[in-house]
Amino acid sequence: MALIDDLKDPPPPEELDRRRMLTLLGTGALGVATAGATVETLHFLEPAVVYEPERRVAVGRPGDLSVGAVKVVASHRLYVVREPAGVFALSAVCTHLGCITRCRPDRTGFDCPCHGSRFALDGSVQAGPAPRPLRRLHVEVDQDTLVVDAARVIAPGSLLRVPA
Repeated sequence: MALIDDLKDPPPPEELDRRRMLTLLGTGALGVATAGATVETLHFLEPAVVYEPERRVAVGRPGDLSVGAVKVVASHRLYVVREPAGVFALSAVCTHLGCITRCRPDRTGFDCPCHGSRFALDGSVQAGPAPRPLRRLHVEVDQDTLVVDAARVIAPGSLLRVPA
């Protein structure tokens, strides 16, 4: 059997089609890999910023809340409670494992749907595994508007005195 020198003899047409297909496949794979690496490199150069909601939230005027009312601010996970003596805000995050509590339909307190903790309207623990009361948040009046600062935790029992 004689050896064929493919440098001297032109390859058959089916061999050209096979080579052309493999060349296109290899070039395409290399192009896709290069594009993917470029996209990931550019994505790496962007800062990975997590935008959180503003920690200070306006919840309305003091006169808008009637005595005994509980305003639920779901977007910021907090409650604003009006008592005869004043107004206070509570975090809606359960102190047991961080679940979001729900206000009871009769507005007499808060329940954790996950593990059964129950809190009174003032945030104190009534039942369940929660070790501490709900966190009380700082409330102030700014230009006749109640503003809750969820980043500032205050002592239990504290409240903002507002006229009835």
